[in-house]
Amino acid sequence: MSLTLSPPLEARWEALLAGLARIADMHPDALLASSMGVEDTLLIHAVAQLPRPLGVFMLDTGRLHAETLAMVDVVRERYGIETRVMRPDAGAVRAHVAEHGEFAFYESVALRKACCGIRKVEPLRRVLAGRSAWLTGQRREQSLTRVELPETEWDETFGLQKFNPLAFWTADEVWAVVRALSVPYNPLHDRGYPSIGCEPCTRAVRPGEDPRAGRWWWEQRDSRECGLHAGNLRARAHPGVRPRGPLPTDTTETTTS
Repeated sequence: MSLTLSPPLEARWEALLAGLARIADMHPDALLASSMGVEDTLLIHAVAQLPRPLGVFMLDTGRLHAETLAMVDVVRERYGIETRVMRPDAGAVRAHVAEHGEFAFYESVALRKACCGIRKVEPLRRVLAGRSAWLTGQRREQSLTRVELPETEWDETFGLQKFNPLAFWTADEVWAVVRALSVPYNPLHDRGYPSIGCEPCTRAVRPGEDPRAGRWWWEQRDSRECGLHAGNLRARAHPGVRPRGPLPTDTTETTTS
């Protein structure tokens, strides 16, 4: 049963819908990236309300939790949205595993990023090819690599506009809206997984740990990005140099390149 949003959350939710509607008007080909974490299902719930729909995709690395994969059907049944599922090149996966082993990502950051490159970055590059923009569910408070995350930026890695509509939202705000609006979410969240990735690379977090502490937990905290959001690491290395800006408020596209 849906609850009532408090006035501040109601205002924040309405501002999110308005911002997404403007993005959809300016970038009708934009795609929402979904890892089927709670931020992404909140955004799916939001885009489902828009007069101009946005496409949704998920990167199926071949190593996702069953609960994550099952969310594709949940989204279809709840919203009538077909999530485009992108998979890595099978030959590239086989070659990498044959050369380095099935669990080489535990051995070094370089091998872990090579695995992410094959299973995530290359499929992302394919799905974004020819697009003018994409959206993510990233938030500033998720990790050290995201503390300066802007709401809108130019994605130098993939050559298109990138929107992070929840950049300034807190986890409490996300969950309050999810519960008030009865937004479906990945059941792994109820088992101590605030951030969800590949099964062998994700663990539940301990009390007091940051939300992404369970991602690539064997690495240093400031290296925990997979290549999908490489700009976060560049900005962390050079604080203050990344252009920032609000979500667009009119029909003139905000450029941050």
